[in-house]
Amino acid sequence: MKIRIAGTVNDSIVDGPGLRYVVFVQGCSHHCPGCHNPETWDPNGGKEIDTYDLGSEMAKNPLLSGLTLSGGEPFDQPVASKSLATHARMHGKNVWCYTGYTWDEILEKNSQKWNALLYFVDVLVDGPFVQEQKSLDLDYRGSRNQRLIDVKKSREKGEVVLWTPEKW
Repeated sequence: MKIRIAGTVNDSIVDGPGLRYVVFVQGCSHHCPGCHNPETWDPNGGKEIDTYDLGSEMAKNPLLSGLTLSGGEPFDQPVASKSLATHARMHGKNVWCYTGYTWDEILEKNSQKWNALLYFVDVLVDGPFVQEQKSLDLDYRGSRNQRLIDVKKSREKGEVVLWTPEKW
């Protein structure tokens, strides 16, 4: 399956816990002022690549903790993003997904394709980047309005449950 991406990072330590393979999906309809990836906004920019090739590249590194889908907007390419998330899970990796949509917007949309992607996401970093709420003191997010949502626990409880890091 093809996906349009802006690029990848093979060994990120800032896009979720542990060492992560990050895919920056190309195309974003949010256009958040102050976005640190405005080059990802154009849905026709970047390059097209096969999700299998990205998954194979990710699988080469046994030190990776997981896959992070970032952007751009992964929910603008939900089927291809789900393909990557599925690949990650097949290799024992967890999946984080950054989105400009809020949890409530995703649930209200009730899109079969969005729900299929969400099924494979462990942690959803939701909400648009808000310049006025920017903080460099936040873990894994850029502005205070964004939440780190534990998807499985949130679905089980029927309400948002925030992700908390494992205690050592």
